[in-house]
Amino acid sequence: QVQLVESGGGLVQAGGSLRLSCAASGRTVSGYAMGWFRQAPGKEREFVATINWSGAYTIYADSVKGRFTISRDNAKNTVYLQMNSLKPEDTAVYYCAVTHGAGVTMNRAAYDYWGRGTQVTVSS
Repeated sequence: QVQLVESGGGLVQAGGSLRLSCAASGRTVSGYAMGWFRQAPGKEREFVATINWSGAYTIYADSVKGRFTISRDNAKNTVYLQMNSLKPEDTAVYYCAVTHGAGVTMNRAAYDYWGRGTQVTVSS
């Protein structure tokens, strides 16, 4: 069993930055790909970014490409999401998740464990 806890969300003005963290406990996640998803009110949960087990490969949603960066520190069992040039449309609850495989994937069904999320609100 893996527990994931997100932190770092908050209220920021458009153009600002936030860094989200996701700390895993229960077992190591160093051998598994991890991802970030988000869900805005009234919308389905959508893919944001994913990173493979070593951190060498990443994939981003088109809507965040060039603004967000996913990274991980396997020694700390933690994955990060650096968010720059934030826009009001980035407002959502952000969730981290861990897959049952080592390679990157945008498929929600591939993610076995999820955190409870952290709220990000971007004001215009």
